[in-house]
Amino acid sequence: MFTSIDSFVQEWENESAGTRRLLESLTDASLSQRVADGYRTIGRLAWHLTCSPHEMLVRTGLELPAPGDEHVVPSAAAEIAAAYARTAREVAEAVRGQWQDADLARMSDMYGEQWPGGVTLRVVIQHEVHHRGQLTVLMRQAGLRVPGLYGPAREEWTDIGMEPPVV
Repeated sequence: MFTSIDSFVQEWENESAGTRRLLESLTDASLSQRVADGYRTIGRLAWHLTCSPHEMLVRTGLELPAPGDEHVVPSAAAEIAAAYARTAREVAEAVRGQWQDADLARMSDMYGEQWPGGVTLRVVIQHEVHHRGQLTVLMRQAGLRVPGLYGPAREEWTDIGMEPPVV
């Protein structure tokens, strides 16, 4: 749980930068890649990452513009990446501008449960990290280069003069 706005904004800006790098690596052709029938495509997953912060945070009373219709996935990867970049910036601005540290203890109805604001902010980040993991698998299946998030990705090892680990 976050106990200060500054600690959330700092972590959000770091994590959303990683998500932006992933989304900027997508191509229009890759948006239809899915792990199997009945599962989300890359495009749907990327759009979910873009729309979810709004969907979750407006439940707390934060005023935040929607990035678009969550049910209509853009067909251009650049459009998704740009919408996510706007959303990430707007989340930081909304939390910083509309809340004070005391609001992190204020309870909100989140999916039938009562969560403190600081927990909701933590879940927004964890939700994003969860789906980024799914996205990297789909990106590899689509033949895309995956950027490193917490260190070099396998695709980046040779760029730094190291031999990728053998699996």
